[in-house]
Amino acid sequence: MSKGDVETYQEDGQWKNRPEGNERASSTHDTKSEAAAAGRDTAVERGTEHVIKKQDGTIGEKNTYPRSRDPRDIEG
Repeated sequence: MSKGDVETYQEDGQWKNRPEGNERASSTHDTKSEAAAAGRDTAVERGTEHVIKKQDGTIGEKNTYPRSRDPRDIEG
């Protein structure tokens, strides 16, 4: 992840969002969907990538905002 990208992950039974470079989470949520929505909003505001991790810590999804910044030129 590059500086400022937003990571959504699970820790201590809660879903959290943390911008790259921060030591602590910027927000905590009870469900993954709530955390992913908040993380997406933050990534859109910052114009960065949003990385959503699975419960086991592996990357489940990556989205680049705005879409025009995505280095991959494929649909989806």
